[in-house]
Amino acid sequence: QVQLVESGGGSVQSGGSLRLSCAASGYTYSNYYMGWFRQAPGKGREGVAAIDSDGETMYAGSVKGRFTISQDNAKNTLYLQMNSLKPEDTAMYYCAAGQVYTLGSWGYRYWGQGTQVTVSS
Repeated sequence: QVQLVESGGGSVQSGGSLRLSCAASGYTYSNYYMGWFRQAPGKGREGVAAIDSDGETMYAGSVKGRFTISQDNAKNTLYLQMNSLKPEDTAMYYCAAGQVYTLGSWGYRYWGQGTQVTVSS
């Protein structure tokens, strides 16, 4: 049974940092691309960052230079380091596993339940 479990969300002031983690199990981690997505109230799901098995990364323009996606293949764990957080980063953050290297949600098959990030001004 595939499981993706996010952790590390919370409340932080503008300019602060958070590190999200996503523990994956139930499938061969290295066979899938991994991504982080977010969804704010009343808005659609947005691709934030993605990483392939070789460590190549891609980012949404809104987070480039502030967020860093990484993974520990030995621990089957995905990370998202978020720095210089802004109120507009407030959203539920999801990790996902898929077989297309993309920031589009259509490329991902497995999803976690999400972790809330709230940034106050």
